[in-house]
This record gives sequence, structure tokens and C-alpha cells, in this order.
Amino acid sequence: MKISKLILFAVLVLGFSCKDNPGKPAPEQARLEKIEEEEIPELSVYNLPAVWTTQDNKQIELEDLKGNVLVMVMIYTSCKSACPRLVADMRNIAADVPENKSLKYVFVSIDPETDTPQRLKDFAKENQMDDEKWLFLRGTPEATREFAAVLAVSYKRISPMDFSHSNIISVFDKQGVLVHQKQGLGVDDSETVASIIKELEK
Repeated sequence: MKISKLILFAVLVLGFSCKDNPGKPAPEQARLEKIEEEEIPELSVYNLPAVWTTQDNKQIELEDLKGNVLVMVMIYTSCKSACPRLVADMRNIAADVPENKSLKYVFVSIDPETDTPQRLKDFAKENQMDDEKWLFLRGTPEATREFAAVLAVSYKRISPMDFSHSNIISVFDKQGVLVHQKQGLGVDDSETVASIIKELEK
């Protein structure tokens, strides 16, 4: 009788142990897996096939950023006029948005010939943008033009070291769909900040 009770107890303990440790992923992992399984919308930038190089000389595709809210701007590091203001605008936006692991601020170079990964890394350090939330990308001239077309950013080389370009900051949701744009320099950031927070809360 005692042996039967011990066997029953052991079976119950094993049963509860299996239920307590079913191998379920942690909440954050489960969230990322769910996002990974979702179909990419037709208008998502994640459909763009180009490969980009980061400031850390790593190659990524935009789809690798899936699951993050993206705040993106196109600049070039040798710019002495509009780009420093765009960088300041991005920094101001980041200061008004709570820290979040699902948020990336992305700078895409319009001058990949000059903006090597090392130059991008130096630029990030110079501007105190060298932690994980800041990402600098360099692509081929073709990939750069294609991406600029998606953002409605126009640019044109006007001298060997100078470009004329649009000043647009864009916000993309976690599926890579454009949800907001701010055009101009020194424009009020409140709508942009609100758009980012809204997407982070989804």
C-alpha cells in the first residue's frame, strides 16, 4: 500500500514538473517569434532585398530589423549644413521618447563612396551615438536610390563633396510600414514623438 502511494506521488510530481517547465519561450522571445511568423505587409520596407553594411562592418538586410519601431533619416557624414541639424533633431526626438529595446534610430548614408563603415563608426562616436539604439547604414548606390524613393527623399550631388537633399525623418512600425514623416529642419517634434510612442505601445 505504501509503495502504491509512493508511485502515485512520484507520478504526480513528474506531471507537475512537466507542466511547470514545458519549454515555453520567455515573453520577449515569444513576442519576437510571433512577429517573425507574421506575413510582411506589401508596403513594408522589409520587402527591399538590398544588403546594408553597419558602422560595425556587419552586413544586414532591413528585414533583420523586423519587430522594431524605426526612426530613419538619410544623411551624409561630410555634410556641413542640413545634416548636423537632422542629427540634432534625431537626438532631440530620442530624448523625448522613453528608452525601449524595440526602438532603433537609423541613419542611412546617401554618400556610400565616402561613408565607409569606419567613417560611420567615427561619426557615431563624434555625435555620442554609439550605443545600441543608434544604427548607421551604408549600401550600394542602387540600394540607396531605391530606399530614398521609398522615403520620398530626393538627393543630388552638386559637387564632389556636397549634395542637395530632402530633410525628412520617417517613422516605421514594427512591420516596416511607414506611419509618419516629419519634413524640414527644426520643426516641432511633438507629432513625431507621439507617433513613435503609439507604435511602441502596440
